[in-house]
Amino acid sequence: MSTPPIYLDHQATTPLAKGVLEAMLPFLISEHGNPSSSHIYGRTAARAIRAARGQVRDLVGAKSELEIVFTSGATEANHLAIVGVALAARPTGGHIVTTVIEHKSVLAACQRLVDHHGYSLTRVGVDGYGRVDPAEVAAALTANTVLVSVMHSNNEIGTLQRLAAIAEITAPRGIALHTDAAQSADCGLLDVAELRVDLASLSAHKLHGPKGIGALYIRAGTRITAQQTGGGQERGLRAGTPNVPAIVGFGSAAHLITSDAIPPPTRIRALRDRLQDHLLTSIPGTTVNGHPIRRLPGNLSLTLPGIEATDLLNRLTGIAASTGSACNTGSGEPSHVLTAIGLTRDQARATLRLSIGRTTTRADIDHAADLITRTTHALTPDPTSAA
Repeated sequence: MSTPPIYLDHQATTPLAKGVLEAMLPFLISEHGNPSSSHIYGRTAARAIRAARGQVRDLVGAKSELEIVFTSGATEANHLAIVGVALAARPTGGHIVTTVIEHKSVLAACQRLVDHHGYSLTRVGVDGYGRVDPAEVAAALTANTVLVSVMHSNNEIGTLQRLAAIAEITAPRGIALHTDAAQSADCGLLDVAELRVDLASLSAHKLHGPKGIGALYIRAGTRITAQQTGGGQERGLRAGTPNVPAIVGFGSAAHLITSDAIPPPTRIRALRDRLQDHLLTSIPGTTVNGHPIRRLPGNLSLTLPGIEATDLLNRLTGIAASTGSACNTGSGEPSHVLTAIGLTRDQARATLRLSIGRTTTRADIDHAADLITRTTHALTPDPTSAA
């Protein structure tokens, strides 16, 4: 039996935790009730959803379970937040602000407001580390601005944004502040009170939960218009029979993070730094993308000189990694995040994203470092060694 590849793509998705699966199983097999039903099966399902909502509340530091609305994932949560808040504040027209390095689901939701509802859109740039200057956000605001959307942590280069500083600008003006925080919750970095955001999007499969379930934190008092209407579920903001097993799994995954006796980000960061140091030493000319300190602990975005990252990955059969966001796979175009921080198209195509998680071991790191080094050298032979 062959050894499975070393998994270094935790920012694309994380392995389902065993405890999460165990929590879900009863609701996949025997506890099959509709939570809207009044009988015992329905009441059991409803209690399970309430418990999970409380666990997600604790994960993000929300004040109330009522501030958590379950969705199908972060993409739907982003759409609900951006379109829902904009239309509630100003049904037609108005102005929204975002950044040039947002996830495609955020950019698409913003563009929908432009194309179908007459909104204007400003995309604020970033520096070479991928950081947004709060002063540039302030300069972009107008009397018609109703929403600012800035991701907390970037899904390609890992850079963390200064959301609390941006909130100091938006809050006094009554402008809602949304963040795509899909990458942050697994690291224990997301505290909505500390960041002072009004809305935050989450996805369970980024924190060892199941795929197909997410949530939107909505600060109490934030005006928002439902985008999926029907049966009135989720306080009327997201109609449809709830996916009870997935919601239970999301809650269980959230609880695994909040109940950790020793927060794992310290261990993950140490493994990331070990891999980074090895590759920078063994592959001359390699550079790291993203902020050197204010970044996700498990993220490592590397530009390797003289290679095509897709060619490298095709040869690295012993490693599962990516060139960037999973949502960009197959597009043929260089990453908009990497070009936004100043990389050329060739440099962007030479960039590899390695993302380390809770299941990564030191042995994984050392073996991966050796494989990447040997394969890179094979693709870029020393010209002085030619016969």
